[in-house]
Amino acid sequence: MRPLVRGSFRWKLCLSRGGFNPNNFGAISRFHSVNCNAKAFVADNQKEKSVLVSGDMLSSGVPKDSPSNMLVDTFGRFHTYLRISLTERCNLRCQYCMPADGVDLTPNPKLLTHSEIVRLANLFVTAGVDKIRLTGGEPTIRKDLEDICLQLSQLEGLKTLAMTTNGITLARKLVRLKDCGLNLVNISLDTLVPEKFEFMTRRKGHERVMESIDAAIDLGYNPVKVNCVVMRGFNDDEICDFVEMTREKPINVRFIEFMPFDGNVWNVKKLVPYKEMLDVVVKRFTGLQRILDHPTETAKNFRIDGHQGTVSFITSMTEHFCAGCNRLRLLADGNFKVCLFGPSEVSLRAPLRRGADDDELREIIQCAVRRKKASHAGMFDLAKTPNRPMIHIGG
Repeated sequence: MRPLVRGSFRWKLCLSRGGFNPNNFGAISRFHSVNCNAKAFVADNQKEKSVLVSGDMLSSGVPKDSPSNMLVDTFGRFHTYLRISLTERCNLRCQYCMPADGVDLTPNPKLLTHSEIVRLANLFVTAGVDKIRLTGGEPTIRKDLEDICLQLSQLEGLKTLAMTTNGITLARKLVRLKDCGLNLVNISLDTLVPEKFEFMTRRKGHERVMESIDAAIDLGYNPVKVNCVVMRGFNDDEICDFVEMTREKPINVRFIEFMPFDGNVWNVKKLVPYKEMLDVVVKRFTGLQRILDHPTETAKNFRIDGHQGTVSFITSMTEHFCAGCNRLRLLADGNFKVCLFGPSEVSLRAPLRRGADDDELREIIQCAVRRKKASHAGMFDLAKTPNRPMIHIGG
């Protein structure tokens, strides 16, 4: 990537899209300086995590002349993980994801096509992304899912192709998807009680989700990740039941703090904090041990003596992990989002369809990444900040 030069096209592009302060140009340009020594600091739970920027290497250890430069923000975070929403449609209506009155769906002509998804994904992978996760809506609804998986899995440099799904139709599709290169699966399941499942999702299908979990295990996915959004008064009494599943099955149960998005009627009274959930587990199970986390890990991970599986907590609300964030999002309508909780988006579909070449697309991506903030706002501010419903953003 070329340096961000004052007065250049990319300089003007950043200014035109807002959020870019020319007075901070020095903080950006030092990533391109041949002889520089600087420290980028990001607040993480009132602690400062320093990242050295020195010589001809970026803070992430990426050579300055690498295309990966476009994925490094002004805090030294190198983004290697891209989440791609394939569709806004879903065969469930989960209360924390879909507003009760439904949502306006983007018309099909304005959704990214198969070839557009692959082209954009290739830009990110050549820049250093080594993990892609397919989300929705519900990604298995997309008829060309197998072809998308096959082409993405063949991108040179991509190590992990993952998918988050509600599991309703996964069991009958998973053999083929694995053959097409899908090597990691997350299945959303918020309750082990069929009646609660129907209440939460406004649909039937609990048994099919359980079948999909078992099918993934039988096919050798290890671990099969099970995502559980915990809400007080609904499923907080099932925490230990979920943990018990890890005794005999190689699954990673991931308890997720309830997060605010448009239309999901978030209330702090429904939030069960991580420490409260952990305390419930500690009181019931002995031999709980913390697993050393990777610096970019979103979850706090634990193993339990005698259990095949593991337990994790995703603490976005009470103990955010912004300092190590390496995630970017490509939405089904082609908008690019650098933070799950940030309202800012930039369209990649529009320039793509205008005939933009790869360099122009890289410039747009780089400017957006450079505007990423050190951390998202607190949960009470997030609850008042306009943002899309989760089904539009992608789970």
